[in-house]
Amino acid sequence: MTMTVSPLSSAVAKSTGEEQGDPAPGSPAPAGTAGPAGPRSSRLGRRVRENLVAYLFLAAGVLCFALFSWYPIVRGVLLGFQQVTFAQPAQWVGLDNFQRLFDDPLFLTAWKNTGCFTLLALVFGFAAPFATAVVLNELRHGRSYLRMTVYLPVMLPPIVTMLLWRWFYDPGPGLFNNVLEVFHLPAQQWLESENLAMVSLVLVSTWANMGTTTLIYLAALGGIPGELYEAAELDGASVRQRLWHVTIPQMRFILMITLLLQVIGTMQVFVEPFVLTGGGPDDATVTVLLLLYRYAFVYNDFGLASAMSTLLFVVLGLFAGVYLRLTRTKN
Repeated sequence: MTMTVSPLSSAVAKSTGEEQGDPAPGSPAPAGTAGPAGPRSSRLGRRVRENLVAYLFLAAGVLCFALFSWYPIVRGVLLGFQQVTFAQPAQWVGLDNFQRLFDDPLFLTAWKNTGCFTLLALVFGFAAPFATAVVLNELRHGRSYLRMTVYLPVMLPPIVTMLLWRWFYDPGPGLFNNVLEVFHLPAQQWLESENLAMVSLVLVSTWANMGTTTLIYLAALGGIPGELYEAAELDGASVRQRLWHVTIPQMRFILMITLLLQVIGTMQVFVEPFVLTGGGPDDATVTVLLLLYRYAFVYNDFGLASAMSTLLFVVLGLFAGVYLRLTRTKN
């Protein structure tokens, strides 16, 4: 049976199909109907070609971090569970290295000395840069010269700084004892006394590192609106009141960040006791890193040194987590 289609019904069907979005017979399919994989893959390939140089630079940076940062960290943690002398094959010993650490009486002594150094550094090294920055910010003449003078110790090599201060602390012709002699005061054994050795190291560290923190505080002070100080002056606030009610609240976040960074930095103190005291007198200045150095390069026990570094890594990681949390909250 043959069915005939009238021209009127064909026209109605054609118009209905166009309204519903159906393609006309013989017309090419839209580009989007060729399948989702085709256009997306072409766009992805175009983006890769456009950013190929950037990806190459990124890959080089990731490779450098992997080789010189991530791999040593992972390797160091693994060495903490092995007996390593580099003269014989490494042997897996589990937690024996950590047990030996806790049995070593110098282990607690090193942590106690490091904590003492950190606390003293916060007393001197945290207050001195802030006070210096406040004074420099109030000056009207010679500010640039004084900034350079404050930052100059940072540019000196650490070993040069240590040798300079060793002469300052010399019990014979040292500068400090000569100053005491001018005021008819008894000479001191700065680095040979158990009571003065740690304080002497803190003074060296503060002088050598306060320049960077001072510049950070100066930049933060420059960002405080001047209207706040003008309003405080109109209310009759003194210098101390302006400092307490305007400067410190406006710099609270910067002060907290520098505090955490200073704790992380001072817990890694090594150069000062290594060069000036060697850990003496009577292990009064043995720090964590100095003891780690002895384990590795004096006793040739790299497994024990790696276990020590792993514990230090965990402790510093906790402070770093607090730092990241604070910065994330501020942002």
